Amino acid sequence: MSSTIRMRVRSEDDVLDKGDVATRLPAGDLNRARRFYSEKLGLDPIEERPGGLRYRCGHSYFALFASAGAPSGTHTQMGWEVADIDAVVAFLRSRGVVFEEYDLPGFKTIDGIASIEGNYPSKGIGERAVWFKDSEGNLLGIGQAIRR
Repeated sequence: MSSTIRMRVRSEDDVLDKGDVATRLPAGDLNRARRFYSEKLGLDPIEERPGGLRYRCGHSYFALFASAGAPSGTHTQMGWEVADIDAVVAFLRSRGVVFEEYDLPGFKTIDGIASIEGNYPSKGIGERAVWFKDSEGNLLGIGQAIRR
């Protein structure tokens, strides 16, 4: 009796670095979350299904899903990269978004915005960033690279 060994050749499509990444955020109340993302952030879902909403920002996607679990709200769960953080912050503040304030050793926000030297050096010499919580307690961030 002979056995045949099959070897599978991995194609470039089989590796994670070739795939797109999409964030999934829990929502205790999907209708409340939908209103927040629409009214505060100016985002409307491109697709919906029972228990879930899918959004597109730039070339990326994220989804809100109905969940009995609660986010910790202690770390950034999703972030946007923008070209003009001051304009985005002004726009969101005009819609009632409240930004987190931090005052930690070596890390302080001024009017909600932190300047972080050396953050992701491939993008520049640092980053300016803000954070806020959505209606469900998810901590979201916005960043702008500081270029030379």
